[in-house]
Amino acid sequence: MAVRATVSRFPATLEALESCAVQWGVAVTPFAAADERGQPPTTGAGGDRVPRCEHCWAYFSSHCDLERWGWSCALCGTLNGFDDDTARRFQRPDACPELNSSFVDLEIPVDEAEGGGDGVQSRPVYVAAVDLACSEEFLELIKSALLASLEALIPGSLFGLMTYSHKIGLYDVQGPIPVVKNVFIPPDLEEDGLPVALEDAMPLLAFLAPVDTCKDRIAAALETLRPTSSWERGAASGQEEDTVLLGGRGFGTAMSALIDYLSSEYGSTFALARVFAFLSGAPDYGAGLLDTRRYGEQYASKGVDADLALLPEQIPFYRDLAAVAVQAGVCIDIFAVTDEYTDLASLKFLSIESGGSLFLYANTDDSTLPQDIYRLLSRPYAFGCVLRLRTSSDFEPGNSYGHFFPDPQYENVQHIICCDSFATYAYDFDFVHNDGFSRHTDPAVIQIAFQYSVIEPVEETSGNESQSSASYKFCLKRRLRLRTLQYRPARNISEIYDSVDPEVVLHILVHKVILESLDKGVREGRQQVHAWLALLAARYNEALSSDARAPPLSIDVDFSQCPQLQMLPQLVFALLRSPLLRLHEEGVHPDYRIYLQCLFSALEPSSLAKAIYPVLISYSSPDKQAFPRHTLSRAALIMSESPIFLLDAFTNLIVYYSPTADPSIAFPPPRDCLLRTTIDRLKQDRCITPKLTFIHGGKDDSTLFESYLIEEQDVDGSGFTTGSGFVAFRESVRNVAAEIIQEEIGS
Repeated sequence: MAVRATVSRFPATLEALESCAVQWGVAVTPFAAADERGQPPTTGAGGDRVPRCEHCWAYFSSHCDLERWGWSCALCGTLNGFDDDTARRFQRPDACPELNSSFVDLEIPVDEAEGGGDGVQSRPVYVAAVDLACSEEFLELIKSALLASLEALIPGSLFGLMTYSHKIGLYDVQGPIPVVKNVFIPPDLEEDGLPVALEDAMPLLAFLAPVDTCKDRIAAALETLRPTSSWERGAASGQEEDTVLLGGRGFGTAMSALIDYLSSEYGSTFALARVFAFLSGAPDYGAGLLDTRRYGEQYASKGVDADLALLPEQIPFYRDLAAVAVQAGVCIDIFAVTDEYTDLASLKFLSIESGGSLFLYANTDDSTLPQDIYRLLSRPYAFGCVLRLRTSSDFEPGNSYGHFFPDPQYENVQHIICCDSFATYAYDFDFVHNDGFSRHTDPAVIQIAFQYSVIEPVEETSGNESQSSASYKFCLKRRLRLRTLQYRPARNISEIYDSVDPEVVLHILVHKVILESLDKGVREGRQQVHAWLALLAARYNEALSSDARAPPLSIDVDFSQCPQLQMLPQLVFALLRSPLLRLHEEGVHPDYRIYLQCLFSALEPSSLAKAIYPVLISYSSPDKQAFPRHTLSRAALIMSESPIFLLDAFTNLIVYYSPTADPSIAFPPPRDCLLRTTIDRLKQDRCITPKLTFIHGGKDDSTLFESYLIEEQDVDGSGFTTGSGFVAFRESVRNVAAEIIQEEIGS
């Protein structure tokens, strides 16, 4: 569990919080294998026996003060007595991880009646739902992705193959040859469901095949997949031969039927079923049909904000379906491979609200889909998670951000359907009262409790070398992960500024601006970000000023006296230049914006910072790094005089050779050099597969690389700069900051 705060020295009062203008909160990556310093948790049993405070229900931790007969809560100060069991346990400190560490991961006993215990056959279940209203190229990509995914699945997993178009196809691969049963999707939206239930067409346990014994037959079934013809789809929907085909992709009906199909074995065969839904376009047939004509509307001529019109969902069908999926123990990942408008604004809820992820690929030629699905299956995940953040009594969580849903009964409790080691969530804080911290000498305390389940294989002790599918066993484990942290209140604003973590500030800022964009439009989001940076610059300059009644002689927007703040203007400028906040008329596709919103709101702070403001590293040779970081400008390239640059934009890795590079330097760089080793490490350390591109300046098209050199580009469409990129942007921030200072002096 990694936890990073926007400031490591908390503001002591409400006045200090408002005077510093820094976001106050934390980013939490609960299922990370280690903390932010790389230290793993102390593990053990007895998660159900950790003492709880009688007043605030916080858990005991090593930060609590021990008395002879009890303990004082580190959060609220309440004195709690020991019960007999705790008194006995604490006499053996080595057996009580919570006594010795503030970061523990403890197993909780689970009843076999609840699906736990070593003897329960709760197996990992995966289903691929493949769109056949597609092109040959799309289908070839999906086949290669699924063949890759089969290699990542652990033996004993169950796998089902389903196709959909104007009909649903269920594959039984457990016999000598694959058998497919088709159920037609009614075109009439008024009809209630399918003419035949999927369970009646094929029993679920015939559909779900053990991977270890059926891998070859699953691969053979994949090879039989063919796109449905337009004639076939037209005939099925009752259209005349000479009419233009309307519809054929019954995604909504297929997903609804699949969730209902799987639900019968939830809690017995599986504890969580993961569905990989592959889409080549918008659902245009049956239930959940989406009207894509709204993308072609002439919003500008109507005086309508296109971004505000295209960001909301059209219909609540997929949001409602996600709630049904959660109740059925089904998590859905959507992989959309299309450059056409697909209305991800409506579809996204089916993935993110069921615990899954949303992936978008513009074409099949250089798609990283096979690598992404392999990574998704190779990394561990937790499910059925509950996340609770508690604070000491003088402050409290304000807003929470991320792909979770709040508990309907308890405050500050979030439920997460499925969570991997990269998934990150954020909270900001508010003071309970205007006085802030009642005792500035006492540390502020945060405690994060994360309860989760995992499926683990049970080690077999039989002497048989080869195991049949039936002999693979899995058990459901429930764990409690606890992290308690202390933060000292700052004595003055300078201490706050010196303790800022700019990546976490950006992390919370991005969450806020995404919500603002969805609510009021991208223009409002842009203005919010610019206004915040100007306010921060004004507050910083007021803090530096010796005379609060006189304006500073010059406004410092570079934060020259505070290294921790110096990256923020570039991060905000890059955020305004990113497709997340560029305007519709600048050519940003609404589906791509939605994809970025979903991706960025799940990234941990360092990854998000790279995605917003890429890291540019120079190399004097493939085996020698020259400088670890340059600004994103052509001037930086010229001044460095290095022949090779590596640009890491999180989703893209670009190796760029300068036009003046010595011809004797190997291009592309050899496999065994430092540069390649760095690239391999970067590719391994992230949740998606970055696209790797090699560009030789002067010989290849350098447009992609140059598009990331943003500091000479204008922040178009914002109304703030019309001049020379970052320089003009700084000037606009300076002007607004000066106005804020002048207004406050005047008042």
